[in-house]
Amino acid sequence: MTTQLTNEANITEALQEYYFQGSYEGDLNKLKQIFHPTTRLFGDVKGQPYSKTLDEWLEVVANRESPKDSGKPFKGDILSIKVANSVAVAEVQVKAYDMVYHDFLSLHRMDGRWVIVSKIMSGVSQ
Repeated sequence: MTTQLTNEANITEALQEYYFQGSYEGDLNKLKQIFHPTTRLFGDVKGQPYSKTLDEWLEVVANRESPKDSGKPFKGDILSIKVANSVAVAEVQVKAYDMVYHDFLSLHRMDGRWVIVSKIMSGVSQ
């Protein structure tokens, strides 16, 4: 039986290895490991509405300079994780490209691993 602490540790590891590292490196393969293929991304960036499918967002990632290659600071922090059985919500903050993104990530444990099934976020200039 998976415990609350084990779930939180597994989610933390997945977010650090695939979400934060994939975002930092612009590594689509890592990002595809953490996102369910049907994930939607909603929110606002600099006060403007934001809505993309995962494929649309991955296209943006593929065609931009990665934070790693930009030489600008990057930091990903997990602020909280709440788990109920096979579902969870993680609140994270990502600093990249002179922006601060506040993300709420809905996760679901599928086939023994945690994947992001939806992302809502707000991005503001630092």
